[in-house]
Amino acid sequence: MLVFRVACLGVGLLLSGCAGLLPRGDSEQPSGFDSFEAAAQAFDKVVAYRTTVEQLKELGFDVQSSPNVTLISYPNLTGRLAPDRGVPFEAIDPGIRDCIVARLACQAYEFNLSREVTRREGNFALDFLNFRRETRVTGWRFEGLLAVRDGVVLFRSHGGEPRTDRVERQVNPLGPLQRVGEGAGGRLAR
Repeated sequence: MLVFRVACLGVGLLLSGCAGLLPRGDSEQPSGFDSFEAAAQAFDKVVAYRTTVEQLKELGFDVQSSPNVTLISYPNLTGRLAPDRGVPFEAIDPGIRDCIVARLACQAYEFNLSREVTRREGNFALDFLNFRRETRVTGWRFEGLLAVRDGVVLFRSHGGEPRTDRVERQVNPLGPLQRVGEGAGGRLAR
């Protein structure tokens, strides 16, 4: 009986010390930037009514061939940039005004750049047996918006998350049987 308890204790200690065996991964929306700060600094060099589409390429924001760039349609753009009815048209940014007046001659581009790293943490045995999973997600996310008319930037704005750090937890009281119960419940519902 003592040998069995010692063996169980040894296996438990071995499994709890195997956090390095938990899955890891990363997700990246490719860009030439390795951080939020680098993307923001390059974006801050864009000057309304001066920066051309060709100069954007040199800064790392190619509207034609950069990955993860979205061409925003005019109706969506006006929905994003048009002022509230209580704000006089003259009070809004001149670049936004000129873009709204230019209508279809104004094109808008949204750059979505990010890097996220996921790492499972916690107890290997509880994770492996599907009782409790903790995943830490770290990284950054950058969003930049440009309005362009006749090859010249009229308006720019950026935002995002300079630092992402969150923990996602999942608890399954039934452990490895949880999925069996969910599957059976789905079949019974049909």
